[in-house]
Amino acid sequence: MVSPPQRRRAVELLCERLGVSQRRACEIVGQHRSTQRYEPVAADPDRDLRAELRDFAREHSRWGYRRAHAVLVRDGWRVNRKKVQRLWREEGLRVPPKQRKRRRAGDSDADAGLLEAEHPDHVWALDFQFDVTASGRKIKILHVLDEFTRESLADLVDYSIDADATVACLDKVASARGRCPSFVRCDNGPELTANALRDWCEFTSTKTCYIDPGSPWQNPWVESYGARMRDELLSIEQFDSLLEAQVLVADWQTDYNTYRPHSALGMLTPAEYAERWAKDNPKKPS
Repeated sequence: MVSPPQRRRAVELLCERLGVSQRRACEIVGQHRSTQRYEPVAADPDRDLRAELRDFAREHSRWGYRRAHAVLVRDGWRVNRKKVQRLWREEGLRVPPKQRKRRRAGDSDADAGLLEAEHPDHVWALDFQFDVTASGRKIKILHVLDEFTRESLADLVDYSIDADATVACLDKVASARGRCPSFVRCDNGPELTANALRDWCEFTSTKTCYIDPGSPWQNPWVESYGARMRDELLSIEQFDSLLEAQVLVADWQTDYNTYRPHSALGMLTPAEYAERWAKDNPKKPS
């Protein structure tokens, strides 16, 4: 508050809302009592212009006084730029500092850096990657991976996969396996932070584990799976159509689960590892 009118209004607010005396309010604000009691002889001739500038600043907070002057002149006001600048400053109007954009992040029930899968269907990892057909049309692939057995549970291939399609895919996997996961680990993409997935998790009592924005290393197993598919299939095959992409991805997924030895599983395939674990732990979740 740098001008007497601004301090006068502040004193009046303190007296009205807090019930303090005028003397005390003047001490707090730093206003001389004679200045506070001064009654202007005439009304402010710029009252309407000040009100117009305040309205302009509320509607266009990042435009500044130069553009305000240009708009006023265009609307028929006869005022020069220096006067607009003076009144703009007296009213305490200014362009607010820029703020960093807020990155969208989901509400996580577990720390992505600490959560580890302890049995099959404990943690399902989700991720997307993209490729193009021979005609240049983009296709999208949703990976769903069991982190404990490293099994690929789903590889949905389509031109577009939104939140509803993601939930439908999870429902299909859960129906086939007869259970839902305890956790789903994923990034903060719009399909995975939408209300559809949150509602599905709440309905199935599944907890969420969102990785930190820009931290793919917190979702390593599905990232590794996607890299293997990229290296062994997507970078080699040219898809002439969506149907061809769906067929070849499904064949590669079957080969990965049932034929390809996995170094992290003692060179067993994910299907062999899951079967052996179920035999060795008949009373544990499987």
